Amino acid sequence: MTLAAVLTGLFITSFLLTGAIRRYALRGGLLDFPVSRSLHEEATPVGGGIVIAVLFLAYAGALGLLGDIESHVFLALAGGALIALVGLLDDLWKLSLSWRLPAQFAAAVWAVFWLGNVPPIDFLFFTFGESLLLDVLAVLALVWLLNLYNFMDGIDGLAAGELVFVNVLGFMIAVYADDAALGLLSAGLGAAALGFLAWNWPPARIFMGDAGSNFIGFSLGVLALLSMLHGSMTVWTWLLLLGVFVSDATVTLLRRVFRGDRWFEGHCSHAYQHAVERLGSHRRVTLAVLGLNCFWLAPLAWLTVIRPQWGMPLALAGLAPLVLLCVRLGSGVPAAGVPAAKRGR
Repeated sequence: MTLAAVLTGLFITSFLLTGAIRRYALRGGLLDFPVSRSLHEEATPVGGGIVIAVLFLAYAGALGLLGDIESHVFLALAGGALIALVGLLDDLWKLSLSWRLPAQFAAAVWAVFWLGNVPPIDFLFFTFGESLLLDVLAVLALVWLLNLYNFMDGIDGLAAGELVFVNVLGFMIAVYADDAALGLLSAGLGAAALGFLAWNWPPARIFMGDAGSNFIGFSLGVLALLSMLHGSMTVWTWLLLLGVFVSDATVTLLRRVFRGDRWFEGHCSHAYQHAVERLGSHRRVTLAVLGLNCFWLAPLAWLTVIRPQWGMPLALAGLAPLVLLCVRLGSGVPAAGVPAAKRGR
């Protein structure tokens, strides 16, 4: 069976299962009811992201059984099962941070353990070599990334569209760098995401939920570490691929901390939320982010692959305007919200 056929099957299965989850959520009352900080006004089915988690883990498991990826790579990715389960329970019953955070750290430690020592990172003027400290930082980065992705899953199509973009670029880079394992995994995750995106594109008919967003952030983190170990990408490549999300979530968190806000609570102060207020449409903001990805961040990310020694300055050059944009849009300051009628425009 060719890869194209497998990916087509993943897309179709994801599309059908997401539709089934939506019907179940409508009958069972698994709905996201809008609150004061929401950017939607209608109760919407939630939990569709679990389809991405289940399909991707099954796909990765099959690759492991066939010998297309090494067993330790699948074991590292399998930590996402715990993340997805805890996320699903949070979608159902709103777990406290004291339940979620230990599970996130456990999965991150598990992944770093199975992948092995994090490779050295080139900071242009010096190299941060392999060390226990670098492994600890990798664990912290995984936990931050899975929460970051959850923070950014706040408007229709944004998180799923970002996932498709990152995996398309990841697949292209993997082919260029002859990294078969990364290419196969990126292609599979992208195909599963595309099937979900068909339902989540503005106006969304189902939301991803924590089960999906947390799992996706964790999985992308594992793929990032894998690519670094294989030498096909650097940390700077990934910072650029996820540049919009990294900039918005980080600037918003820091400004909330400095403002003295309860930073760990839900809020509506991200740059993308302010952008929805200004543009009056989820679709316009999602398309704008995808445009930034394709025409600004993707070329810079590709340059870090061709010229890895330039990785750090390229990442700084790519992220600096995004940080300024986030500040200009008002990251860290609560947004008022947008009528649901404008979501699909």
